Amino acid sequence: MNLLEVKNLSAWYGPTQALFNVNFHLSQGGITTILGANGAGKTTTLRSVCQTAKTSGDISFVGQSISGMSTDKIVRMGMAHVPDGRGTFTGLTVEENLKLGAYTRRDKDGVSEDIEKIYVRFPRLRERYSQQAGTLSGGEQQMLAISRALMLRPKLLLLDEPSFGLAPLIVQEIFEIMKSINQTDGVSMLLVEQNASLALNLADHAYLLETGKVVLSGPAEDIRSDETIRRTYLGY
Repeated sequence: MNLLEVKNLSAWYGPTQALFNVNFHLSQGGITTILGANGAGKTTTLRSVCQTAKTSGDISFVGQSISGMSTDKIVRMGMAHVPDGRGTFTGLTVEENLKLGAYTRRDKDGVSEDIEKIYVRFPRLRERYSQQAGTLSGGEQQMLAISRALMLRPKLLLLDEPSFGLAPLIVQEIFEIMKSINQTDGVSMLLVEQNASLALNLADHAYLLETGKVVLSGPAEDIRSDETIRRTYLGY
């Protein structure tokens, strides 16, 4: 079953068109990555899926059309977005950020249990639970951003450049935790990532964007093992 289906998606920033009839889908429990150079339309695709950009076409989530729906309502359906640049509330503590992530929920006991699960998964956040988010390292802020999104108990996690600006060891740790979140908690993921090698190792399916259009798609393993595709499109 497809959790997310995107058909003939176009998007604009003012009069400038950024996406042109993009089609893709994401399977229930899967990880799909969208690859491409800077300016290809990757971030716009995520913003379009959660309806924070002007779009046309049709987007279906959990079997329901969400085109034109308010972002808040989409969030309540189980879609969480981790934007580029972390997106944490820098003036709030780690724990306040986590509680804010659960704003749609009314199960206080469940929220407390999930915060404890976060601290088990990200021990550094437990150590810094009372620290202002703005004083965390870049890697810790990324861990917090992902954790805050998980507090929604999402069906689908949208991740925009989670490796950006982070040291390789921190990136490796975060991607291993993302894999665990997918496999253990069954959270599907739509991943935008500049590091194609990382993304293809994590994902099961991949789409390649060029100037707002899908030019290539297929199983991530096939794309990863095709040297011509890697050299021509992905630069490694």
